[in-house]
Amino acid sequence: MSFRLQPTPPSRPNRCQLFGPASNTKLPPKMAASAADVINIDLEDSVAPSDKDSARKLAIEAIGDIDWGNKTLSVRINGLDTPYWYRDVVDLLEQASDRLDQIMIPKVGCAEDLYAVDALVTAIEAAKGRSKRIAFEVIIESAAGIAHVEQIAAATPRLAAMSLGAADFAASMGMQTTGIGGTQENYYMLQDGQKHWSDPWHWAQTAIVAACRTHGVLPVDGPFGDFSDDEGFRAQARRSATLGMVGKWAIHPKQIALSNEVFTPSEDAVREAREILAAMEQAKANGEGATVYKGRLVDIASIKQAEVIVRQSEMIADR
Repeated sequence: MSFRLQPTPPSRPNRCQLFGPASNTKLPPKMAASAADVINIDLEDSVAPSDKDSARKLAIEAIGDIDWGNKTLSVRINGLDTPYWYRDVVDLLEQASDRLDQIMIPKVGCAEDLYAVDALVTAIEAAKGRSKRIAFEVIIESAAGIAHVEQIAAATPRLAAMSLGAADFAASMGMQTTGIGGTQENYYMLQDGQKHWSDPWHWAQTAIVAACRTHGVLPVDGPFGDFSDDEGFRAQARRSATLGMVGKWAIHPKQIALSNEVFTPSEDAVREAREILAAMEQAKANGEGATVYKGRLVDIASIKQAEVIVRQSEMIADR
């Protein structure tokens, strides 16, 4: 381990982030009643340009009028390459209640993008005397974003979470696909004449996880476009969880249960993790640095792995 320890990411459940356009007034109460850990009220892609101003007002009303329980409440603002984002930030920070937890910044391409938003948010917080410091979450969805991912992860202490936006990322990279997440038909290898599909998003996800874990940020998997394909969603989510991501987006309500299922440690996994911790405690009492559990070697590294599972389970239970 480096002398400079990895900071701890925010301690909150983030198994599922549910998105819905601010312009649809029927959705916020349903989103608040859902089992999603994080709610993302959207001002960006799902809102038409002609509706941006009215959607912003509706988002501000929803933040204050609806009981969001103990969910993390976030608003996705418009990109910094648009004429809408500054007004999103100003109106949200000047008019929305303190129930707002964070803002999501899309299409972040460099650390300077976050510097700009941070400067504006900090000035408004000071001017308005806001009691709660707004957190940031960002979406990596461009070649520039993935190239500068570690700089972005380190850009501001406000940063709490980072996601991969597969659709815009694919377009920016010039990928020959229209699929959003999951395996892609033409991305395969041949072995003995049989096709084996691999994951085209794997390397980008790994880069995001490494940057996030280095700087104490929650890494989150983005959208899976085909909401009729439950098994495809599960497969993508399981790959993401295995890589170290803590949750996934839901662009349809039916994806909430799937995401919570995958990113909630199973009873068997939690039981095994607790047994490993107990076995290592006994080994330490015996003056040993390792022991055998169910026929396999466990050591100090095993403790860290087991602690992650137990801590996640306890955090979800406290929810």
